[in-house]
Amino acid sequence: MTSARFPLACFFVALGIAVASLTSVAHAAPSGTLVFCSEGSPAGFDPGQHTTSTDFDASTNAVYNELVQFKRGTLDLEPALATSWDVSADQRTVTFHLRRGVKFQTTAYFKPTRDFNADDVLFTFNRMLHTDDPFRKAYPVSFPYFSDLGFDKNIDSIDKTDDYTVRFHLKEPDVIFVRNIAMNFASILSAEYASKLSETHREADINQYPVGTGPFTFRSYQKDALIRYDANPDYWRPADVGLAHLVFAITPDPAARIQKLASGECQVSVFPRPADLDVVKRNPSLTLVSGVGFNVGFVAYNTQHKPLDQIAVRRALDMAIDKPAIIQAVFSGNATVATNPMPPAQWSYDKALKDAPFDPSKAKALLAQAGFPNGFDLTLWAMPVQRPYNPNAQLMAQLIQQDWAKIGVHAKIVSYEWGEYNRRAKQGGEHDAILYGWSGDNGDPDNWLGTLLGCDAVHGSNVSKWCDPGFNGLIEKARATSDVQERTRLYEQAQVIFKQQVPYTPVAHSIVSLPESKRVKGLVFSPLGSHRFDGVTLN
Repeated sequence: MTSARFPLACFFVALGIAVASLTSVAHAAPSGTLVFCSEGSPAGFDPGQHTTSTDFDASTNAVYNELVQFKRGTLDLEPALATSWDVSADQRTVTFHLRRGVKFQTTAYFKPTRDFNADDVLFTFNRMLHTDDPFRKAYPVSFPYFSDLGFDKNIDSIDKTDDYTVRFHLKEPDVIFVRNIAMNFASILSAEYASKLSETHREADINQYPVGTGPFTFRSYQKDALIRYDANPDYWRPADVGLAHLVFAITPDPAARIQKLASGECQVSVFPRPADLDVVKRNPSLTLVSGVGFNVGFVAYNTQHKPLDQIAVRRALDMAIDKPAIIQAVFSGNATVATNPMPPAQWSYDKALKDAPFDPSKAKALLAQAGFPNGFDLTLWAMPVQRPYNPNAQLMAQLIQQDWAKIGVHAKIVSYEWGEYNRRAKQGGEHDAILYGWSGDNGDPDNWLGTLLGCDAVHGSNVSKWCDPGFNGLIEKARATSDVQERTRLYEQAQVIFKQQVPYTPVAHSIVSLPESKRVKGLVFSPLGSHRFDGVTLN
């Protein structure tokens, strides 16, 4: 089995993450109902169509499996629906050997007649690869992560050599292909279920009524209220299913989430406000798992909008933001000031780079030199929900608004419901400046530089809409070499270009906390910002 050859062994030492100790789950009948106070409604349940942890927690982490997955609480790869994989010497052919005897879930709306096999892998990826795929033609939809990674351009073809062997053929070498396949968007769907939906012209149901091979079976969803799951009795790793029922209690208000946790209405709560941490620590029935987040929160500039297409204007806006003040006011000190477009724990992070000094006077002078002595007006979008990289985007937007007003830039704060916010930011590009952020998906530098700043992602996660040929060329070269030192050199050069051109201002790397009831056993803090309930029990 070929695995990534990157220096991840020391990752958690550098990251400083406190990982809860794993509790082995006896192979016994699942019992109990765990209620998870989540922060928002998912945009849907087909992981290929979405990009946020809100969506992936509700879909991938409960219902589905990938071919390859990350071990809980780590960035180490392990087999999942593929038992092993081989990568050719030229890094252009990847062969997956599939697990036998895996069953798709039986639900109220679908009963499978066969086990998982290669046809399901072909369906999952070909519908994303080919715009003329019958299912995609019947149900027009975009697959943002697939295109952000350049898979739509680099995957030449996918074929099966038998029912349990699938081969991906790439046009160019990609040394992180397997790590990317382990990401949530690549969850495997049922080709048989899709065919049944097509027979009755209900293709869109695949995004509302999921069927997978994962530890929990979807039962029902009430938007902005509840998602209900039951233990999957046919899960191929039965010892990992310790809960009879899993409920997502969708609770956008962080104060309400903490109240529900304290009263026992939920047993795990997501994204607490810094001010709530002491409340949790003082409650003898609760515990707190915290760690330095593998994330970055930032304000991005839409480089396709004037005057933000000018580097001098972006530098002025960057220099006018008082980052330390934001760290104290928004994060209550539970974060570090961000300089680079990736966290310091990410290998290839360039420690030599320095931030431009906070200097409103110089920023105002830069604007004058760029032709805006009296400033200008713009929109500043602020997300409506708490994220691991930003516990209070509305407050952060107000602070930035005040900072920019001092140099004559007048920002109008705009917000939308979280799903709509994402859709408009990625597809529409209506914003001038936008608060956004990222939690690492796979432990590779490309996840920060390629996915967020590459040219392939301009119509997706690259909300700066910035496409620099020099920067992009470095990222593409790095994807094609397995030499870690060479990749590091290329990524360091890319970071220099980023600092020179300022497509976005990195603001903070937050400390992430996960409050939970002491009844919960086996829940592991994830560096990927996700919440998985396989291997979890209640006592």
